[in-house]
Amino acid sequence: MLTIYLCGFMGCGKSTVGRALAEWLGHNNKSAFPFTDLDEYIVKRERRSIKNIFDIDGEEYFRRLEIKSMLELSNAGGVIALGGGAILSEEASKAANSSGEVVFINVPFDVCYERIMREDLGRGRPLVMTKSRIELENLYAERASVYTDHSSITVDGDAPVEMVVQRIIDALSNPTA
Repeated sequence: MLTIYLCGFMGCGKSTVGRALAEWLGHNNKSAFPFTDLDEYIVKRERRSIKNIFDIDGEEYFRRLEIKSMLELSNAGGVIALGGGAILSEEASKAANSSGEVVFINVPFDVCYERIMREDLGRGRPLVMTKSRIELENLYAERASVYTDHSSITVDGDAPVEMVVQRIIDALSNPTA
């Protein structure tokens, strides 16, 4: 079964689009198409919040957990919404690209920031709690080229969910376009 990894900055819609994409793929293939939010998977596996993992063990430990979890899920197939930093390392990128398609959901920083703040003022996101808006915008700028370099497909995610799903399906169906 195909594995589709969704990457992008926090607030770009990976989880929302991922659920809708998995539902569409399952419906059209007349079989279940699993969806996994990598952050939720890690929280369940570790039995503690991401904030707690960051606070006690640090970001580096969390990034290792992301890679380990990606490898565990890679052969199961389905849609996997990665955390905003999951695809940044070469090791994670190689693991994802060798086991599936990596789709970068590209959304302008202002839209991502608005979504993060509307959600819960970013309280569930450790990086949001420790960085100012300007620092987050700089982080976004640093990561944008890495997302592009580490993905096989880039779609404009600044649109309604159904349109973003269709863009992904179109790109998967016609990879040379």
